[in-house]
Amino acid sequence: MTEPLLAHATERGRMYSRSVTDDPLVPSITTVISQAQTSSLDGWFGYMAASALAQDPRLASSLGNPSEMRAVIKDASKAAERYRDDAARRGTRVHYYCEQVALRDLGRSHRLDEARTDLAQHGEDAFAARFDEWWDLYQVKPIAPEITVWNSELGYAGTLDLVATIAGRLCVVDFKTRATDRDGMVKPLDEKVVMQLVAGMKAQESLVDPHAGTWEPWKYGEDPVLLGVAIGQTEVRAHRANPDVLKEHWFKFCALRRAWEAGSNAAGAGRPLLTVPPPPRAAVGVAATNRLESSTGSGSAGRPPEEGNRDYAPQGGVPEHSMEG
Repeated sequence: MTEPLLAHATERGRMYSRSVTDDPLVPSITTVISQAQTSSLDGWFGYMAASALAQDPRLASSLGNPSEMRAVIKDASKAAERYRDDAARRGTRVHYYCEQVALRDLGRSHRLDEARTDLAQHGEDAFAARFDEWWDLYQVKPIAPEITVWNSELGYAGTLDLVATIAGRLCVVDFKTRATDRDGMVKPLDEKVVMQLVAGMKAQESLVDPHAGTWEPWKYGEDPVLLGVAIGQTEVRAHRANPDVLKEHWFKFCALRRAWEAGSNAAGAGRPLLTVPPPPRAAVGVAATNRLESSTGSGSAGRPPEEGNRDYAPQGGVPEHSMEG
């Protein structure tokens, strides 16, 4: 996805404003969905670090040099972050190219040649070639590329990659740049794309002018086909969100929206843990004295505590007479 004009990076995640002059108000669709992250990436981070260390050409010479070894290890520890950031930048370039293709077909101003050149300079021209093949094969008729939508009732916003017609059907499309597996096939989509698509379908407004902050009722939410499109260097594969499961994925998205709000409120409520110091020594002495006086008080002299002071009975204890036959 390209960078929408009304999207902002905040401490609460990616959020949207109503105009370029307004403060961010609601979380993005992807920020809400990120609340569902449950699987640990520790193994992947470890593998990326170990792989980077093994492939570092400085490894052999650094074995007898502690300072150089520390530098090699430090660089290897950031391998996963570099991979993630590189993938994000590649995804932005591919999405930008897809947007320019749609703008060209709509007869609007575009920068298609520059976008294609940028991909080629990064060795990513195959993504554009495969996308062009898919675009022609499916006979895509674009309506609105990179359209920002808003839902005030639940409180979220997002930017959809494309609204188009394919084979006469209205489609809401989300593009995902994917790597290629060992068999030369594009890797499958994450199933969370269904939540992303159904949240877009459930929008109530779409952006008209970000500078004036004008919006209009969402016109494309009535039973569209929801498509997740995986774009790879060897192929492009389209997947339709199963209509029979959309309700459940919408309910899940709503629950995650509430989880985001609860987490945000908790984070801003104040310090969650407070240090408890030990009590003053004088207070400890007074408490001990009070306990001693209680054990030898009125009516208990000369008798064991369990007979003269019922306070010494253990909590939840069984009265002695209840054990008699």
